[in-house]
Formats: sequence, structure tokens, C-alpha cells
Amino acid sequence: MPLDEYRRKRDFAVTPEPEAVVPERDGSQLFFCVQKHLASHLHYDIRLELNGVLLSWAVPKGPSLDPGTKRLAMQTEDHPFAYGEFEGVIPEGYGAGIVMLWDKGTWTPEVPDIEAALRKGDLKFTLDGYKLKGSWVLVRTSGRYAGARGGSGAEQRTWLLIKHRDDWSSPELDIAEFAPYSVKSGGDFEDILADDNPAIWQTNRPAKDGSTGAMLAEVVARAAAIKAARAHASPPPTSTEPADGSDATATPKKKARTTGGARKRAVKKTPG
Repeated sequence: MPLDEYRRKRDFAVTPEPEAVVPERDGSQLFFCVQKHLASHLHYDIRLELNGVLLSWAVPKGPSLDPGTKRLAMQTEDHPFAYGEFEGVIPEGYGAGIVMLWDKGTWTPEVPDIEAALRKGDLKFTLDGYKLKGSWVLVRTSGRYAGARGGSGAEQRTWLLIKHRDDWSSPELDIAEFAPYSVKSGGDFEDILADDNPAIWQTNRPAKDGSTGAMLAEVVARAAAIKAARAHASPPPTSTEPADGSDATATPKKKARTTGGARKRAVKKTPG
């Protein structure tokens, strides 16, 4: 059944991730997204909509606009369509870490039969996102590609993500470094974490050692600083005494971010 593996790996009483629901979609426009995920290792999850679910590949180094660069892409379990808009903190268990919605848009297959292309292991497609555009290909490999990990079914799960040469390709530009921010909130990992409670990371970090652990420690520190600055800048609650003698406390409202402002920040450095 669709999403059985996704459901099996998660406890929805704990995780804020969307539950395994397959919506009815007409398929006239196929959604895609890329989620930047700081978990046990930093990686980018590219997701392509098909039949109401999101086919998913984890790309450790992120997409490259250089046609000469082949990026390892490990196929993971299908995800619910609702996951395409998810951004937040996975507190514990499978995939614990911070998830950023790094890019999103629509994708168009460049093959007449998507299912046949997936079985063959050669899926050509066009992306129309905020950051990623133009022609791409996912090619399945033997599983012996550098960086691939072994295990059950590893040969079937190991793919390469490659940019085709077109107006959107660039051998010089590192798109992950050039456009690091969220297309949903406009923020970085620390901004996403600052909307939660950094204390959860003190005893339950997804990565404690190595470069990823050091990166997470910096993110936690910056998130805590953001929350501290926010608390310091906010005026204290103002108490009033209504005519009936009861006490009432008025608290200032948090200023909401606008989608338009977030998008401008997220794409301000993108090519084109």
C-alpha cells in the first residue's frame, strides 16, 4: 500500500510530520520540492509528486547546476503530498533534526511513461522552482558509487542526480551556498529552531559529534540568541483593571512574516 514504509518508521503521537494520507490530485501540474535537512548528516531531500505521493531521494551534497558534476541521490521511502510544505523540527526518532523548505515548484517529465522510466532507472525531467530550473536526470547506478552505503536493496536505491546543459546550468555557481534560505519562511536553520524550544536539543540531538554536530551546536546557540533578543525586545505584559474589578492581562501580538517577504529573501540571490 502507498506510504506503508513512511507510516511504519514514524510515531505520529510524537513527530509533527504530516500523517500518511494520499489526496486526490488531477495530475495536471506535478509538484516538487527540495527540503534541506539537518539530521545525523546535512542533506537535501528532493521530492517529485507522482500518483498523490512524493517520490523521494536524499542528496547528501545537494543539487549542483554543473552538468559535469554527478551528485549521489539515495532513494528513500515515498512521502505524503502534504510533506511538500513541511518545515520545522522533528523532535526525536527517525529523521530527528531541523527541516527547511529550500525550494519548491512544479516538475514536468521528459519521458512518455514515468513508471517505465523509474523501472529502467533513467528519469529525465524539467524543474520550475524558485532556485532549480531547467532539465535534469536521475540515473540509477550499481550502488558502488563513492559515498553510497551498502545494505538491503542498496543497488536499487542508489541514483545520481545530474543537471543537463541548458540556460539554467552553471559550472561556477554553487546554488546551495548562493541561495541557502527557506522559500517558505525566508530564514535559516536557527530561525526555524527559534520558533520551537531549543531545550529539546540539549538531551536529544540528532548528531553530537563531527562536523554535523558542530554545525548543530552553532545553530542551537544562534537560535537561543534569537529567542533571547526577541524576549528582550518585547515589552512586558500590561495589566489593566476593568470596571467590573476583574484582572485582565494584555500581551503584544507577535508580528507575522509575510509570504511575499519570505520569498524575496529566499530568492534574492538566485540566478535569472
